[in-house]
Amino acid sequence: MKKAVIFDMDGLLVDTEPITYGLDNRLLGRFGCSFSMEDYTAVYVGRSRPDNMAALIETYHLPITVPQACALMDGFSREYYRTHRVPLKPGAEKLMDYLDEHGVRIMLATSSQGERARSILEPLGIMDRFYGLTFASEVEHGKPHPDIFLKAAEKAGAQPSACLVLEDSEAGIRAASAAGIDVICVPDLKQPSEECRRLALAVLPDLEKAIPYI
Repeated sequence: MKKAVIFDMDGLLVDTEPITYGLDNRLLGRFGCSFSMEDYTAVYVGRSRPDNMAALIETYHLPITVPQACALMDGFSREYYRTHRVPLKPGAEKLMDYLDEHGVRIMLATSSQGERARSILEPLGIMDRFYGLTFASEVEHGKPHPDIFLKAAEKAGAQPSACLVLEDSEAGIRAASAAGIDVICVPDLKQPSEECRRLALAVLPDLEKAIPYI
């Protein structure tokens, strides 16, 4: 049995990706631009906000800096999550119950910043279920680099081989694989490529189905 299970957040644990897409489009709309869900899914899912803001600024020639774009998005997010509760993805509670019952440490490793992650998770009443939390600001390189998962394994007091990562994005799958950690994909907006299917231990329809792999 694994010593720790590391959850991604957006699109894996909570259904936030359509919300983030809408907020990104709100930013673009300030400058007379927009992009499709297909573009968002293909390029931006699973990456950190600074990386995504840099990509949007370059692609759409926005007249702002990355820190300015991040500040705007922080404001949009705070406004949204103050008044909206985001649902857990199917099977999340049953999987967490199983992990608690068997003494497996529940970890979070998210490309989000801490303030945003807490604003989403605290209303769900699950913060006390996590043994440790790892955010994008704690590592030098975001997904698909392995840094965030290696940091989460370190916080869990576990070797990478004793951990399991749960991810929805290709960037996350590649990051876990680069960290030497088994990874299960539970797709959200996009099915994984054949390359990422080969990197993953399994591709499953919901989180509860991951129990036999623990």
